Amino acid sequence: MTPPPGYRILKRVMDVAGTALLLIPALPIGLAVTIAILIEDRGAPFFGQTRIGLSGRPFRIWKFRSMVPNAANLGPHHTAAGDPRITRVGRVIRKTSLDELPQIWNVLTGEMSLVGPRPDTPVQEGDYPPDTWRRRISVLPGITGYAQVLLKTDLSGRSRTDLDLDYIARRSLALDLWVLWATVAVVLRRQNR
Repeated sequence: MTPPPGYRILKRVMDVAGTALLLIPALPIGLAVTIAILIEDRGAPFFGQTRIGLSGRPFRIWKFRSMVPNAANLGPHHTAAGDPRITRVGRVIRKTSLDELPQIWNVLTGEMSLVGPRPDTPVQEGDYPPDTWRRRISVLPGITGYAQVLLKTDLSGRSRTDLDLDYIARRSLALDLWVLWATVAVVLRRQNR
């Protein structure tokens, strides 16, 4: 299904305006997170990783580092609850989603959007049937997404892939605004636990 007329242009305007507004509070918060990471273990405050974006183009995604330096050499690719590689600062920034803050840069450069399916690593392409992969890379990946919000609240058992494909088929500015609102609600709920 094609998005409504003008959707791509309006979405880009929303991305640029949204990230411009986020930059004001993000700078002092980002500085505080950077200092906390440096104090804890003196390792690099940022973590970069190759992900796959629109039309299969690779790009470098940025996050605040939430794990010990060289964590990839110390354990599995995916983290689990209680993973000992996650630092004390890392636990806080993951719980509050502050680890994702540097992705504002990826949105400003047009590699990502505020809302879209989360970007996969190159090796994850093999996890999908070819048609599903083509649909996933037909849109910009996002900092937050329909699947991320619903997997926290929807108990229907739908998978991340099903929800991502549902978003791609139904995408609209109204749905993007709902996902942004729901993301804030999910993060606030997580903080209050």
